[in-house]
Amino acid sequence: MTDVSIVTGAGVFDATVAGPTEGRPVLLLHGFPQTRLVWRRQIAALAAHGYRVAAPDQRGYSPGTRPQRPEDYRVDRLVDDVVAITEKLGWAAFDLVGHDWGGAVAWWTAHAHPGRVRTLTVVSTPHPGALATTLRADRDQRARSRYMIDWRETPATEERMLAHDAQVLRALYAGKVPRDSTEAYVRHLSRPGALTAALNWHRAGRPDGAIGVIDVPTLYVWSTEDSAFGPAAARETGQWVKGPYRFETLQGVSHWVPEEAPETLSGLLLEHLRTHGWQKPRRMPRASTLRSPKR
Repeated sequence: MTDVSIVTGAGVFDATVAGPTEGRPVLLLHGFPQTRLVWRRQIAALAAHGYRVAAPDQRGYSPGTRPQRPEDYRVDRLVDDVVAITEKLGWAAFDLVGHDWGGAVAWWTAHAHPGRVRTLTVVSTPHPGALATTLRADRDQRARSRYMIDWRETPATEERMLAHDAQVLRALYAGKVPRDSTEAYVRHLSRPGALTAALNWHRAGRPDGAIGVIDVPTLYVWSTEDSAFGPAAARETGQWVKGPYRFETLQGVSHWVPEEAPETLSGLLLEHLRTHGWQKPRRMPRASTLRSPKR
């Protein structure tokens, strides 16, 4: 694995890349409150099978792309970041994987750019349309999503999460995330401005447009002990995919699937990629904007 900086018009994204340069490209998008570190087990598994993998710290998590206004974290900007990053990597088409907020961005990217997204894998996060439908009809999901409203309060949310050695922030991982990863996330989000930037994803407001059904081959992985997303939204997601669709339920696993069940998730992801084969894409011109960070 190699740490690099990817320079785009929006700013500089820190990223980890791995696997053979000419391998089939896969982009991994993390969620809140984590970083690209969440994917370390999947990065290793994919690279070992010959895939070319990139996992960026997304907008706000990368210090070089950390605007201050909440509106700069609207979903269209986040989708634009995905396109900009993959263009700088020289990827005309790619497989897209997302967890938590990264899953929401993945759904929107597959909707907006179906010609570029070869396959889609989303972990935990239901299709945004399915979630909206369920929020209107399902009391359980409304209760689970209450935090989305609570976290919009600023700066009280940051102060509460970071008080007493980040006690509240640490509690979000529920003891399901490895201790070394938890400490890394807490260090990262305790730096000036980092947690506010991450919370701005929740404060940015609703998307301007509506999202439709997804055409690309899709794998959706949901876990029964997910505290944020309940079974109603998970089941409803299949109504929003008209391409080949596979829904996998992980029994007894929490929201933190990539780290709590890494081998299971990696196996499902590899099977999904093998099932939906590929033709080698046209390679886009590589801009001179990919660089190793200074040590």
